[in-house]
Amino acid sequence: MFITFEGLDFCGKSTQVQLLEKYLIDKGSKVKIIREPGGTPISEKIRDILLDKKNSEMSIETELILFSASRSQLVNQVIIPALKENYYVISDRFHDSSVAYQAFGRKINLEFVEELQQFVIGKAVPDITFFLDISIDEVIKRKSKVKQMELDRIELSKIDFYRRVRNGYLYIAKKEKRFKMINGELPIEQIHKIIVDEVKKLED
Repeated sequence: MFITFEGLDFCGKSTQVQLLEKYLIDKGSKVKIIREPGGTPISEKIRDILLDKKNSEMSIETELILFSASRSQLVNQVIIPALKENYYVISDRFHDSSVAYQAFGRKINLEFVEELQQFVIGKAVPDITFFLDISIDEVIKRKSKVKQMELDRIELSKIDFYRRVRNGYLYIAKKEKRFKMINGELPIEQIHKIIVDEVKKLED
């Protein structure tokens, strides 16, 4: 099964990925955890370029193409081989991030971004995507607890950008049946239970 997690920065995705990984391993499943951008030697090098705050002059077109290049390598080198070997593949972000962040956040043509992502992922379509939705006020609150020097290039984006990104995710949620929207401000264990219950439904 291919499971992806989406949401605004600071929404708690990584915590839920770790909890789901533990749950699946404890019941004897083979699990492969990946993150975006990254997950292969080439993709990790691209990640360094994308997130380095020194690269403030990066154009939005370059950003989109780099994210897509990293994703393409990950699909071909890791995701598809792991799925063929019956792993649960869990990804911290995937192609929906480009629709939300680059099409809505950066205002790149939506149709083009969607077509590019379909080309990049091919048959590697997630079975289920968990969108941890948090309010913009909550983004501000959680971001304020992180030291400025620890924020990456994307996390340094302004609040209006995050508003557009959230609208992008809401657009996808209406469009895609695989998209499961969860209140990301609920207690961590409650969110985990919702996720496990949804995964069990797919397994039945």
